[in-house]
Amino acid sequence: MKAVGIVVEYNPFHNGHLYHLQETKRQTGADCVIAVMSGNFLQRGEPALVSKWSRTRMALAAGVDMIVELPYMFAVQAAKEFAAGAVSLLAALHCDSICFGSESGNIHHFTEAVKALAKQEDEYNAYLKKALKTGVSYPKASAIAFQQLQIENLDLAKPNNILGFYYVKAIIEEHKQMIPHTIKRIAAGYHDETISDPSIASATSLRNTLNYSIEQLEKIAPYIPQSTKNVLYEYYSTYRLFHQWNDYFSLLKYRILTMDASEMSEIADMDEGLEYRFKDAAMEARSFAELINMVKTKRYTWTRLQRTCAHILTNFTKQQKEANKQATYIRVLGMSKIGQAYLKTVKKQLSLPLISKVPLLENHPIYKQEKKATYAYASVLQEPLRTKAIKEEYATPPIRK
Repeated sequence: MKAVGIVVEYNPFHNGHLYHLQETKRQTGADCVIAVMSGNFLQRGEPALVSKWSRTRMALAAGVDMIVELPYMFAVQAAKEFAAGAVSLLAALHCDSICFGSESGNIHHFTEAVKALAKQEDEYNAYLKKALKTGVSYPKASAIAFQQLQIENLDLAKPNNILGFYYVKAIIEEHKQMIPHTIKRIAAGYHDETISDPSIASATSLRNTLNYSIEQLEKIAPYIPQSTKNVLYEYYSTYRLFHQWNDYFSLLKYRILTMDASEMSEIADMDEGLEYRFKDAAMEARSFAELINMVKTKRYTWTRLQRTCAHILTNFTKQQKEANKQATYIRVLGMSKIGQAYLKTVKKQLSLPLISKVPLLENHPIYKQEKKATYAYASVLQEPLRTKAIKEEYATPPIRK
């Protein structure tokens, strides 16, 4: 059987994701589609709208054959670490190819850019350092450095192009057997905050329209499969909320105010005295948005600060980040019959252990962080729902379709 890998968050699964899934199958001719999906916290540092189990159900209903968890250790990271973690899991599962969405839509632009950077890495680092000294953010400085190198055809200021670049970089440097493909994003941009197309909208605009309220679910119904609508309705009916940062603000503020500055300085991504800005802002801020706006500078983007807040909430440290650079296990969240059949064919050749029972991970350093993320994610739920959500982490076997 031939397998293709995709890297997803499905926050929530929408018609654009369905288009990507269908095009992935068409372009690659794969028998099995394997999705590496972020857990309860996402790459931009946000809590997922609904749990990873609910998003797994969305994916299976839409036609994904296997969903594998991307651990917090890689999921809530900048593009380079996020992509490396995801690609390593797909490689361990013997995927023949990977297919990602991008603003470019031309895979040759990505391979050319990666090869060009490999030849000019010293120059790139020099340009990057020079740009950072002007006070701009790392993503902006990186885009400026690429422009200085005159690497044409690929706009690395675009979020999906950046991720695609690092997917291809990881493949070329570490997983040469995997073939990269890309599909051009249509109708809606990654950061679009409002809906402008009659059938396809960005996940950001859908969350904004939904406004984290079940009363607005019908407004986004034209842009999501019926199965996604059903899962969203079921989750809200059970837990009485869709997760957003404002729900976690009181706990985050408590964490910031009760931690010593020296303790905060050990949190991942807490650089250059940023802990003092957080502590000062937490004394005044009355909402999550106020907190971020008080801390934000040209150098520190909203996304970067959201990730730092997620690390504060889950007590993810610099030491943990440095000690765990590679995925070390595969945790399957869900499978179709095709996914189950594929797993049987490759199970004995897997380069990482396959974990279906969480107790086997109990003392694993990467999974210890996953547990903390689960506790944090469930903390905003009322009892007994909080305990129910925590127990799901341990008791839920891979969902089978």
